Amino acid sequence: EKFRGKMSAGRKIFLNSAFRAAAHVNSSTIPKELAKTSAAFLSSAPAGGKHTLPDLAYDYNALEPIISAETMEIHHSKHHNTYVTNLNVGLEKLDAAVSNGDMSSIIGLQGALKFNGGGHLNHTLFWENLAPSNGNKLLDGPLKGLINSCFGDFESMKKQMSADTIAVQGSGWGWLGFNTKTGRIEVATCPNQDPLEATTGLVPLFGVDVWEHAYYVDYRNVRPDYVSAIWDLINWDTVEMRLSKAMKD
Repeated sequence: EKFRGKMSAGRKIFLNSAFRAAAHVNSSTIPKELAKTSAAFLSSAPAGGKHTLPDLAYDYNALEPIISAETMEIHHSKHHNTYVTNLNVGLEKLDAAVSNGDMSSIIGLQGALKFNGGGHLNHTLFWENLAPSNGNKLLDGPLKGLINSCFGDFESMKKQMSADTIAVQGSGWGWLGFNTKTGRIEVATCPNQDPLEATTGLVPLFGVDVWEHAYYVDYRNVRPDYVSAIWDLINWDTVEMRLSKAMKD
């Protein structure tokens, strides 16, 4: 059985909200950059007007013993779902604030929208990064070739990303990203739920969540063991496809 996110019926749809945000620029009520940011947030809502918890491509117990069913259920149905719920609440409030030209409320909502929007985006990417451990291997191809070119070899990349990810202070993410300007793959970290591309300009290829809720049930506070183990779950086919798309874009 797949685990599905539910959408509440009868909720407000953010139809044309982005256009309303842009229209308020002309009234000089909202500064242009703030209106642009608000329009981007509002236009990010999918068809139907609400972000939803994504289905997983595998059961909660499929990643055991590396990640337990208990951790997966809590992480997906509780933590990720909370980001989705709070993002939708924030977008409703932003929609009303933009419509009313309420600049104070718009400014006050930016932090929560970034946090919850980033949480939803990061976790959606994270679930797609993972696959049951059945000999997941990085095969010869463009991704492996670029890793070798940028890091020397796969093990050197793995060592650098693991070390940087383990060293994240507090909560955050470790990422492997593609730099569209240089054509190179880079390792980066982001605090909290800050999205990689919006923060660094790197296109995310895969990320490792090092918030404690991602591993505490299984590894307690021993983050290095979790980071070491999760490499066996990386879905390299997905990473390869992300690289291909990023290089074409």
